[in-house]
Amino acid sequence: MYLSIVMWDLKKSEATVESLREYLRDYAVDAYSALDGMRLKAWFSDSARQLWGAVYLWDSPEQMPGLYKVSRVIDLIGYPPTSVGGFTLEATAEGKSVHETLAGLGIALEGGTQ
Repeated sequence: MYLSIVMWDLKKSEATVESLREYLRDYAVDAYSALDGMRLKAWFSDSARQLWGAVYLWDSPEQMPGLYKVSRVIDLIGYPPTSVGGFTLEATAEGKSVHETLAGLGIALEGGTQ
């Protein structure tokens, strides 16, 4: 498996962490949930520093370009990610959690703000 991390510094963008939460609710979560070859995508943010990004877990590095089939975030932010990294997955562990599944979790889907 392969892991990729992308991040934007939003300080030069009209988009904000708060406005991008709408993108998650209205489009991105559903679009990425149907993407072949992607096992997991977890979005993250830091509202105070206006940072936005995602961590992806892929079946293989050849499938990574599939994200460009569904992504609209570059258009919303106005420029490509300010940081991109790709890595070979060394190991995973799943701990004991109160959540049975990761699907549907997160502040954007829970309707809250930070």
